[in-house]
Amino acid sequence: MHLGTVGKVYPVVEPDALAEIREAALRVDWEKVIDRKKKLAMIKKFKPSDLHPLPVAKADKSFLVDMTYTLDADIPDGKGGVLYPKGFSFNPLDYVNLTSVLIVIDAADRQQVDWFKSSPYAEDYRSRLILSGGDYYDLIEELSRPVFYLADTVARRLQLAVVPSVIRQQDNMLQVKEVRVPHE
Repeated sequence: MHLGTVGKVYPVVEPDALAEIREAALRVDWEKVIDRKKKLAMIKKFKPSDLHPLPVAKADKSFLVDMTYTLDADIPDGKGGVLYPKGFSFNPLDYVNLTSVLIVIDAADRQQVDWFKSSPYAEDYRSRLILSGGDYYDLIEELSRPVFYLADTVARRLQLAVVPSVIRQQDNMLQVKEVRVPHE
């Protein structure tokens, strides 16, 4: 549907901004701007600032963690009201299932890495390997699987005290198994 033309119309004379950006990017010698070896070294040495180191387990132990959470502020409903009030408690495991098994190790300890590699978790695609220490980059290549770092907030919430630890859902709680790995 054409509504017609009202007033005088002029052609657009400004250059296309996106085309200008593309042209400028083509003129840059990116090899001079980005030192690939330096960037790769930075990536390989990355460690998050909130990495939570844990000591080695001295004995096997198992305990349950209640994931019930109490809101410390109101959750608005987007219409000026309150969807969930401050003080409301809920357990997310009453509503969703944790289908993954979380395995926390220190990659700097070769015995823990070897323990993981010989465990059934190494072949289970649902396992999530989480590091409390050590380097992730070489371990990703060695294991051909994603590896994550353990953040302080997660370690505190899961009440993790030692490594290796294996976390899985049991009913509406999380079971944490601390595993003693023999060291020679």
